[in-house]
Amino acid sequence: MILAEWVLKARALGASDVHLQAGTPVVVRVRGELSAISEDLPAVRVAEMGRELLNNEQWEQFRARGSADLSINVAGTRCRVNLYQTIRGAALAVRLLASSTNTLKSCNLHPDLSKLTEPQTGLVIVSGPTGCGKSTTLAALIEQINASRARNIITLESPIEYLYSNDRSFIRQREVPTHSPSYEQAIIDALRENPDVLVIGEMRSPEAMRLTLNAAETGHLVLATMHSSTCAEALNRMCMSFPSEIQGSVRAQVADCLVAVVCQRLEFLMDYQLRVPLCEVLIANSNAKGTIRAGSFSQLATVIQSGGEDGMWSFERYRRWMEQKRDWVMPSRQSAQTQAMPTAAPVARPTPRPAVDAPLDISIDESTDLAELARKIEKKIR
Repeated sequence: MILAEWVLKARALGASDVHLQAGTPVVVRVRGELSAISEDLPAVRVAEMGRELLNNEQWEQFRARGSADLSINVAGTRCRVNLYQTIRGAALAVRLLASSTNTLKSCNLHPDLSKLTEPQTGLVIVSGPTGCGKSTTLAALIEQINASRARNIITLESPIEYLYSNDRSFIRQREVPTHSPSYEQAIIDALRENPDVLVIGEMRSPEAMRLTLNAAETGHLVLATMHSSTCAEALNRMCMSFPSEIQGSVRAQVADCLVAVVCQRLEFLMDYQLRVPLCEVLIANSNAKGTIRAGSFSQLATVIQSGGEDGMWSFERYRRWMEQKRDWVMPSRQSAQTQAMPTAAPVARPTPRPAVDAPLDISIDESTDLAELARKIEKKIR
C-alpha cells in the first residue's frame, strides 16, 4: 500500500496520527490509543514512501540531518509529516489535520476565548503537551480575527499546517526553513512587513522568545505556542530560558505585554465518543501581572482560581462547564455525512394527498336515492 491508502484507512478509523517504520506494523492513534493495523512493513517500501515526498534538495538535507518536516495534501487530507531515521531504517510520523476552516465552536472551545483576539497589542500564548491540539486552537483564533476584523496577519510556521483564505483580513503564511532560514530571522523580517497580527508556530529558543516579546511590545498582537502542562509552567519556562542576571527584567517585560495564556489538554468524553480540549486560562489582570513580576509563578494557580470574573478558567471549573455542555460539534460525523451526500441515491417522496374539503353533509330519508349517495361518497374520497 502507498501512503495515500494508509491515510485513507486511518481517516476511516477516525485516527489522528499514522506511524510507519521499517520492519514494524503500521500504527494509528485513535482517541489517544495506539493500535497496529497491518503486518510488518518492508524497509524498502518505507524508504520509497519517504523518497516520494521529498525533492532532490530536501532528500539530500534529510540524508545529512536524519529528519525532515513537511506538510502536504495526501488523499484529500492535509497532513503534517516528519520523516526520520531509526535503527530499523526510515520512519514516518503523519499527523492528519482537520479542515483549514476552524472556529472556536467547531473546535469545541469556550466562546470566551474569542476575547483574546480583541486587543491590538500584546502576547497570547497557547500551550500544552505535544499532540494536544495547540495548532488547531491557534488556527481557530486566527479565523476569529479573519472573520471579524481587517488585519494584516503574518504566520511563521515549521511546517505550514493549515491553509487560510482571506476573509476580512489579509493572511501571509511563511514556512521555516522554506521561506526563511530560522524563526529568529523570520520574526525580524516580519516586523518590517507591516503586520497587525504576528503568529509564531513555536517559541523554541531564548532568542526567538526575546524577539517575540519585543514584537508584542512594539504595537503588534502576537499569538504563539509552546510546550507546557500549566499556564504557570509556560511563563516560568519562558523566563527561565534567559540568563539569571536578566530574568527580573524579562519577568517585567512579560508582565507588561502579556494578554493571556491558554493551556490545554485533550479529554475523552465517553458519552459522545469525542476528544475535546480541557483548558486553563490565565488573563493578565493586575493581580497576575504583579505575581509574574515577583517571580511567584507557583501562586498563579491561586490567581486563576480567584479570577473568574476576569475570564480566567481553572481546569476544574472548565471541566464543570464541559459537563453542562450538550451541543458538542462532532467533526467526524459531519465529515462522513458530507462525503456521503454527493453519492446518496435520491429518496423517492410520496405524492401528497390533496387537501380534504369541508365534510359532506349527509341526510337520509325515504326519498333518498342510495345509488346517487354512493356515487357522491366515492367521488369525495377520490
